[in-house]
Amino acid sequence: MRTVGVEEELLVVDPSGVPVPLGPEALVVASRRGEGETPEEHDRASHAGEEGRGESPGHLVPELMQQQLELGTRVCTDLAEVTGELRYWRGRADAAARAVGARVAALASSPVAVEPVTTPGERYEEMAATFGLTALEQLTCGCHVHVSVADDEEGVAVLDRIRTWLPVLTALTVNSPFWLGRDSGYASFRSQSWNRWPSSGATEPFGDAATYHRVVADLVATRTIVDAGMVYFDARLSQSWPTVEVRIADVCLRVEDAVTHTGLVRGLVETAAREWRAGRAAPGARSELLRVAAWRAGRSGTTGELVHPLTGRPAPAADVVTALLEHVTPALEETGDHARVSEGVAEILARGTGADLQRRVHRDTGELAAVVRAAVDVTAGR
Repeated sequence: MRTVGVEEELLVVDPSGVPVPLGPEALVVASRRGEGETPEEHDRASHAGEEGRGESPGHLVPELMQQQLELGTRVCTDLAEVTGELRYWRGRADAAARAVGARVAALASSPVAVEPVTTPGERYEEMAATFGLTALEQLTCGCHVHVSVADDEEGVAVLDRIRTWLPVLTALTVNSPFWLGRDSGYASFRSQSWNRWPSSGATEPFGDAATYHRVVADLVATRTIVDAGMVYFDARLSQSWPTVEVRIADVCLRVEDAVTHTGLVRGLVETAAREWRAGRAAPGARSELLRVAAWRAGRSGTTGELVHPLTGRPAPAADVVTALLEHVTPALEETGDHARVSEGVAEILARGTGADLQRRVHRDTGELAAVVRAAVDVTAGR
């Protein structure tokens, strides 16, 4: 069974709902045993911070902006474990933020107006100096799912075969309708803001690992991006672990939706690997079409039409999501994930995404700060 790991970026906000640059202070608290932490929790956190050969430890780390934290789960083998890890690390992040007078919210953008503050450090400061407003305004939070692969050849074969389905994952995870004080008109404005980076977005098929690594080396050689860590493809090979890293999603407001997303990603990776082993050619869709498909997914999420990966034509979002689920069903059945993932997809289609919940709260209250406060509660599991 392919292992998975999840990274989530979270906003650090004050009680009124405004993002505050207290991420570094919260990390200091998180690095030691908290006042309300049980010995068992302390032991687990200590173990999670240990480096293991070939295994990603759980973590809390800084992000580009001081109004953010990033959590990462340990390596997981089943979705129940992913659920527990995400709840644990969200709780740990929130406890650390509480200790410095703040909270965390799983929002992919800030609903209220705020001036982002860059985290100190040579790399982040170089990014801010090089990319100007693209970096200085990048207070966005995504969800990255890592799925294990046998080697780089299998990993690149997977990248070439999942690329047409990635916009559907964006549609299911949209959670950034508001942007710094106003409704953006998008369900995921994070996806629009993120694509201002010159190395982001959809890619052409690579064909083999040598070509993939040559493209990455050529991008770095342009001296436009700071380093290979800034290769912000929608999906890429991890630099640190033997995984494919799918980066196209907003951070999900609900843990349940993040777990559904994780299951779909693992199903896509396994399905693509099987197609490669069976000698099936990768889809030849051009990146121009994929960028349009991603734009439509970010614009309306699951409430409008999406570009169907099998036809390249618009279709109702529910039909396209159903096609994705059918595409990965054999892989989900083999891992025992089918019931959990299909139920999770049905729930999202029935009750809406994080973006839908944010807009409902804003309609009911007329306050963007109330949207943030509601997100704090949902992030904490309430």
